[in-house]
Order: sequence, then C-alpha cells, then structure tokens
Amino acid sequence: MAQSNFNLQQIFSTFNIKETNAAASTGSNWFGREGEVKTSFSPVDGKEIAKVYLATEADYNKLIEKAQEAFQEWRLWPAPRRGEVVRQYSEALRKFKEPLGQLVSYEMGKSYQEGLGEVQEMIDICDFAVGLSRQLHGLTMHSERSKHRMYEQYHPLGVVGIISAFNFPVAVWSWNTALAWVCGDTTIWKPSEKTPLTALACQHILEEVFRKNEVPEGVSCVVMGDYRIGELMSNDKRVPLVSATGSTRMGKKVGAAVGARLGKALLELGGNNAMIISKDADLKLAIIGAVFGAVGTAGQRCTSTRRLIIHEDIYDTVKQKLKDAYKQLSIGNPLDPSNHVGPLIDKEAVEMYKNTLQKVEKEGGKVLVEGGALEGAGYESGCYVKPAVYEVEKHFEVVQQETFAPVLYLLKYSDINEAIAIQNGVPQGLSSAIMTNNLRESELFLSHAGSDCGIANVNIGTSGAEIGGAFGGEKETGGGRESGSDAWKVYMRRQTNTINYGEDLPLAQGIKFNI
Repeated sequence: MAQSNFNLQQIFSTFNIKETNAAASTGSNWFGREGEVKTSFSPVDGKEIAKVYLATEADYNKLIEKAQEAFQEWRLWPAPRRGEVVRQYSEALRKFKEPLGQLVSYEMGKSYQEGLGEVQEMIDICDFAVGLSRQLHGLTMHSERSKHRMYEQYHPLGVVGIISAFNFPVAVWSWNTALAWVCGDTTIWKPSEKTPLTALACQHILEEVFRKNEVPEGVSCVVMGDYRIGELMSNDKRVPLVSATGSTRMGKKVGAAVGARLGKALLELGGNNAMIISKDADLKLAIIGAVFGAVGTAGQRCTSTRRLIIHEDIYDTVKQKLKDAYKQLSIGNPLDPSNHVGPLIDKEAVEMYKNTLQKVEKEGGKVLVEGGALEGAGYESGCYVKPAVYEVEKHFEVVQQETFAPVLYLLKYSDINEAIAIQNGVPQGLSSAIMTNNLRESELFLSHAGSDCGIANVNIGTSGAEIGGAFGGEKETGGGRESGSDAWKVYMRRQTNTINYGEDLPLAQGIKFNI
C-alpha cells in the first residue's frame, strides 16, 4: 500500500464522517454538540485530521437511558438471532477492511499491515461470537435431594461500558462488544480521545447492519470524551460491567470506583513482557521474535517485548545479532510498506520516551543501540524516535516500569530458574515467552513454578495473540480476560436453579423441619 494512495477525504466520505462530528451516538442517532471541541492530529505527518465534540454529562446520561431501554428488548432476542446480526457486521468489516485499516494506520501511527491486521481481528472475533451465540452453555448437576433437578444458566447482564486505548483503537472494542452483543448486552464505548475517528467509522459501518435487522436503537452506543466520561461510567450503577484497557494507573482508578459500588470490572492493563533466550534456542526465531516484539507498533503494544533475558553462553552472540538487525530497521511513514517503524502516538509520548532514556543511563545502563528523537524531512510531526537497546541489571528501577515506546533491555542469566525469577520479578504479568529447544526448560516455564503471566509462549514472541484464547494477565495487568475461550462469561450473570418435581420438600444437608 503506497503512501501516495492514501486519501483522507475519500476515507471520510466512505465512512460518512463529517468535518466536525457529534459527541455521541445511540446507533442511528448522532447528537451532542454542546461540549468542548477537540482537534485530532495524525502522528504520521502532524496534520489536523478533524475536530470532534466531547460529550457532556447530559449527553452521557442520554446514552445510558437509551442503552437501558434497548436492553429490555435486545435481551429477549434469541441468541442465534443476535449472532446473525454480528455475522452481518463481520461481512461489512470485510467490505471496508482496506479503508478502515488505512484510517487506523493514519490516526494511530501503526503500519498499514498492522492496521489491516487489527481489522482482521475484528472480523475474527465476530466469527467467534457467531459460533458462540449457539453455545452459551450452562451445566446440569445431580442434586443431593430426591426428585430434584439442579442446573445453572447464564443471562444477559445489562449495559456494558467499554473504555479502550489508542494503541488498538478498534480491535479491543470489538473483542468486548461482539461477545457482549451475542450475550444479550448493550454497549457504550468510550474510545481513546487520541483516536476518535476510527470509532466513528466503526459506528457508521454498524448503522446500516443494525437498520436492516431492525436492531433497537441503543444496542451500540459511542461517547467521545476524556477521563471525565470514564469517571462517570466507572461510578455509574446503571453499568454493571466496565471493561477498561489502558495503563495500570488508569486501571487502578477504574477498579477502585467500580469496586466501591460492587460492580464488575474487566481490566486489561500494562505489560512489562520478557523473552527468555536459552542457550538451546533457535537464534533465527529468537531474533525475529525479539525485534518485532520490541519495535512493532513502535513499542506501543501492551504485549511489546520490553526485556530480553539471555543465557550467558550466547549473550555476546545475541547482542551482535540484535545490533545487526536494528541497523536494518527503516523508520518513517507507516503507510509506506518499506518502513518497519512508525511514530509514537503524540509528542507527550516522545517526552516520556526521552525521560526513560535519561533514567536508564542515569542508573548505569549501557547503550547497545542508541535511541533519540528524529527530526527533519519525513519526521515533521515530531513523533518519530529511534528504537533503543540497553544492557541493564535486574534491580534497575526503570526496568520495573513499562515504557510505551521501543526501548528494549538486555539481562544476562546462568540458570533457567534464575531466568524465570527475573521474568517474574516485575509488578506486571501480561505476556511472556521462552525460546528453547530444550523440552525440560519449556515445560518448567509453563508449569506452576514457571511464568506468572496470563500469556506464556514457547518459541514465539510476546507480541500478539489469537482470538481463540482468552487475552489478559495477572498482577498489575489487572486479571481480566477478553476475547476467546470462556471470556464470554464475564458479560453475563450466572444463575443456579433447583427444581423440585416430587411431592415432598426435603431440605439440603438432611435438615429436618417439621410443622
């Protein structure tokens, strides 16, 4: 996809996006033009993309009321019928895959191929949800009482609030909403204020599908806003589940607010992911996995590789191979397929990146591949940086933190148990990997005594995941699970039922109560 083929106005026309957009949508109805206006800029070239209104509290309350009203009807649709609507949305996404992938790339800054990959994730989770719509199974259990039947079932939960981050502006929303819809829930999505246009595009694609199927207005709602909308949603008893993706700092605030009202929070937060490279590793696989994991999406994935834990026998060899690989990286416009690394999301992210480089050097880190901000022709947005690599010690404070940028730390180990301890010795617990052809090492890594992360891989990198598996992590990553497996259960309320079809009323545990 050549850069010259990108036409923003044509994309706007494709998705019916106006120059100044409303702040909120209940599906077919767009409203909210009383709040402040925010200008969205592309990190690719620094140009203004569009202006969007931010929702007021009154706009938010209007959405909630419409979503509650729609839930009363939507929950009564048979689940396979809801799944058919999701299937049609999947077909619409296939139709608009290329322009939506372009918009993701231009608004967020990831490569066009990664933009297409993100839309493909949307398609995949819709397909998963369609099958799930006929498999919302409960269990039947044997009762201890004669002539009793006992079973459990799952019912629609209600209004689901979705707070998504800029780095995956459409995929993470779809992970949540496709499952929530087939479960019978309605959704309210607060996209990142840094990537509002992709959310508008998704809602416009959805409108036609919902209209054809006479889906009640309010099943899918979008609300533009900053942290204030997130606070309203987190504190709102009318929203039984809030699914939030973002930083650990943000997640702690959401979790505290939702927990204070005894609501449900699904938190998918930061990662400080490590790859162990064993002396028995296939180094070709290891280097490819490490470099893509560290620099893909300019290091702005929650699953990006932050730490390489390398066996001392091959440490120098891996160092040299990394240096050689990093020399081949091309940094520039992500819509140009010849570039490997695009920009950070904004200038604030660049400052955080610079501060991290200063911290690691102050703590004594040794530069292996020099970083720094890029300026000049092709980098006018001020958001481009060079991927950096440092040799560090495990006790460095900066190594304990997640930096949302292409900064990679190298650590040395001598024993596999030491490597696993280093891997686990950070507050976050999202993704992890080991590169080894040693069966005992790989099995130990996956055992109770191994990785403490929600995702643990062997001979693939830390970055990325498949729709079929539940996605999320432990510790400061939040403990939530999205996407595949049985993650659907969090979007429903669980009920245990006991039916007495006999003529007596025996009590549980053999209790006698005669009157």
